Amino acid sequence: MNTQQIIETESKYTSGVYTKRPVAIVRGHGARLWDSDGKEYIDCVGGQGSANIGHTHPKVVSAIAEQAARLGVATEVFYNDQRAMLEEKLVQISPPLAKINRVFLANSGTEANEGALKFARYHTGRTEIVSMMRGFHGRSFGSLSATWEPKYREPFAPLVPGFKFIPYDNLEKAAQTIDENTAAVILEIVQGEGGVRPGSREFIQGIAKLAHERGAVVILDEIQTGFGRTGKMFAAEHYDIEPDLISVAKSIAGGLPMGAVLISERIRKLEPQIHGNTFGGNPLICASANATLEVIQEENLPQRAAELGEYALGRLKRIESPLIREARGLGLMLGVELKVKVTPILQALLERGVFALPAGPNVLRMLPPLVIEKSELDAAIEAVEQVLAEQERQVDK
Repeated sequence: MNTQQIIETESKYTSGVYTKRPVAIVRGHGARLWDSDGKEYIDCVGGQGSANIGHTHPKVVSAIAEQAARLGVATEVFYNDQRAMLEEKLVQISPPLAKINRVFLANSGTEANEGALKFARYHTGRTEIVSMMRGFHGRSFGSLSATWEPKYREPFAPLVPGFKFIPYDNLEKAAQTIDENTAAVILEIVQGEGGVRPGSREFIQGIAKLAHERGAVVILDEIQTGFGRTGKMFAAEHYDIEPDLISVAKSIAGGLPMGAVLISERIRKLEPQIHGNTFGGNPLICASANATLEVIQEENLPQRAAELGEYALGRLKRIESPLIREARGLGLMLGVELKVKVTPILQALLERGVFALPAGPNVLRMLPPLVIEKSELDAAIEAVEQVLAEQERQVDK
């Protein structure tokens, strides 16, 4: 199929819930993507954070092929070698202070958050959840109820009752809201969809302490920040806190669909049949995840993200443009808050061969694979600088 046929066919049959860019991606390697016309792009979308090890990493490709030829399906009714290895690895690499000793495997970030919310209510016997303004946790009913953005919530109201929202980075409001009815506090260390906003150390540590003092569970949503993205294996390691449940997904399996809840020893034993799913812990996906975690460790991608992220953020902060309000981020999770709408900027970057993301109406977000070369990162940032200069000239007219 040529480009036009791909676009026309998908446009005819797709659900309609996605806003698509006018490009058909058919191949990828490392931090590069190619469309159906052969045009090459630098990928700073990174599968919306699911391509930390880049595209078509040979170790993961090999692991998937070998497992597909051996066994693709075995539900958690049975034990499995790939699942056992993955669960052990996840416990071993989890933040030491969290004291993780169990893992629930699912298929997405939304499912991971659903599991975490259920486990928190089960553990505490309480019903209320405290979530953050600008927070994003998924689109199923439970995770959507913890998500702030009204445009996602309002078409499906009423949602699950018992969810309260407080301003992010406001410890005083947290102290007023967390009480004897609170089952859990759920938050992101860096708000991704909410504008790439890292929380202050005082707030992150303070709200975790408050929650524990008042008998509530701390759920860290590390779906976007996990597996090296922020310069540590998990963002929690920057803040020295003790989460009870950590929801992860995106890059856990090299881009294949998987989510997980990392469960602390502080959470009481989960009884059989209280939760589950058909495809969680699928051997094929577990094989991909095992290979992915080996790549992340062997290639020291968290350290690479820390070094390249510091460099990239410095470059973004030095861009002299009156259209920039602030550049911020942690590791290779980068955001540029603009004084103009971000959509025209993204469109102009695409034309220059760079893919990037929005994070709200006026924040440019960059989530490149952690394997990106410095030269590729330089080219992407130079494109941002050039596009902003062009946009500035148009504004001046």
